[in-house]
Amino acid sequence: MTGLGCTNLKAMNADPTILLTALGQELLARLAAEPDSGGLALAVRLRREYPADLVAAATAQHELRLAARAKFSRAADMLFTRSGYEQSSSEPIARYRAERFGDARRVADLCCGIGGDLLALAPGREALAVDRDEVHAQLALHNASVYGETENVRALVADVRDVNLADLDAVFIDPARRSGPGAASAGSGTASAGLGTASARPHAASSRAGTASAGSGAASSRAAAAGSGAASSRAAAASARGMSGSPGTAQRFRAGLSEPPLDWCFALADRVPAVCVKAAPGLPLDLLPDGWEVEFIADGRDLKEAVLWSPALATAPPADSGAPRRATVITGTGPRTLVAYPGDPVPVTEPGEYLLDPNPAVTRAGLVEDLARALGSGAGVGRDDSGCVDHSDGVDHSGCVDHSDGVDHSDGVGHSDGVDHSDGVGHSDGVGHSDGVAKIDPRIAFLTLDWPAQTPFARTLRVLDSAPWNEKRFAKRLRELGIGAADIRRRGLAGDVDQIHRRLKLAGPNRGTIVITRVNDKPWGLICTDPGSTQHGENEPAKRH
Repeated sequence: MTGLGCTNLKAMNADPTILLTALGQELLARLAAEPDSGGLALAVRLRREYPADLVAAATAQHELRLAARAKFSRAADMLFTRSGYEQSSSEPIARYRAERFGDARRVADLCCGIGGDLLALAPGREALAVDRDEVHAQLALHNASVYGETENVRALVADVRDVNLADLDAVFIDPARRSGPGAASAGSGTASAGLGTASARPHAASSRAGTASAGSGAASSRAAAAGSGAASSRAAAASARGMSGSPGTAQRFRAGLSEPPLDWCFALADRVPAVCVKAAPGLPLDLLPDGWEVEFIADGRDLKEAVLWSPALATAPPADSGAPRRATVITGTGPRTLVAYPGDPVPVTEPGEYLLDPNPAVTRAGLVEDLARALGSGAGVGRDDSGCVDHSDGVDHSGCVDHSDGVDHSDGVGHSDGVDHSDGVGHSDGVGHSDGVAKIDPRIAFLTLDWPAQTPFARTLRVLDSAPWNEKRFAKRLRELGIGAADIRRRGLAGDVDQIHRRLKLAGPNRGTIVITRVNDKPWGLICTDPGSTQHGENEPAKRH
């Protein structure tokens, strides 16, 4: 099997709608049943039976489907473009975001791409998908049919700025952060009539025409009037704002730039109060208007995106910066959310028995001290509570976590989660105290504590050795501990990790984590393992220097 990165890019970017035909579906089924679907002999054989361009498109599509299994539960039946797949959110993240729209019944997915978010927004709602790329609009309808959303989903081929949003309850928009043909909403710049309701028949998306909700006729007229000239003008303006790259390629915008621009996306809240904007996690936070909430979402420890919620949907309390912020981690048991937990400043001390490495979503949201205070107060993110407690009402009541009912749950009273909150850990004054939890440096996002915290918002490491960083001394100590394989995490200090790894000459049966950082502004090193590890040599007490 050829890897996704080795696939012929021309084939990968070919129009996949040719696969909506009966012949295309037959060929995709053949590839799915073959044990060596990427083999040269199979490709030669298939070209004797099918048109060469169809074989190329189907082979590329098959590889995209295999890659997309990491994002979509029904990827084997969906259709993708390369850019649409790469820029789509995973199914769990899209579903989590869609749930925050609550009772909204008429929603729009603007710049819908291949419809990854549409699949989560559509159930139980009337959904309109808009993209000025007709191929993406057709694929969005097909993919909706794969998920059984066939009655209340419509697609409109138009520039999203020309769409009538009257009567909508909510809008989700994923503006393109790339320019050129690879951009999710790129296209000819012309608009056409709305595509019909999604159909379970694979070819229906490309053959059926109909009406679109939210004023598709007016939108089409305005878009047609704007035509390619307006699109060209906007492209030129975007180029002047700082886009670069050779013609015919998809280039990334600078951080904070998008198409449509973020200012236009924020202004949607004047027309539809409930607005969600997907953005890159590196978004400069000073671009957010007052009252908007920013949420950083990680899949496990992989930071995926920033999500911007209009004031009507912003429920997180203000953080130290004054802006509502939220860190959400998608776990195997569902999403867990951390919001501001006000209280005393977190002290700084040398590392103790355990080191806490916050999730990148927590770090990016600026909620490291909030996590420390929540852990120190026993507010449901650590100690014996095994992470955030899941409540059947869908609201996280674990102290540091957002409460959408506006009630203060910090006193530990009235919890139905079966967890004993009477151990004296919680503080009844409603203020976060970081008892036993400290930072190791004023500017470094590591926390230290003397008990094995269990929280979805950080990885806990047991400290075997902690001392000012000296490479020769640490190499000797690693040999004593029999650590032959180790991850090196460098934070706050310069140095080439690969070269350091080679110079340490690790040897032994055990695994560990080497942390090279700063402790109270001094170069420092730590040798760590997972809390439950019982590797040889770890039963001796941790060394402090």
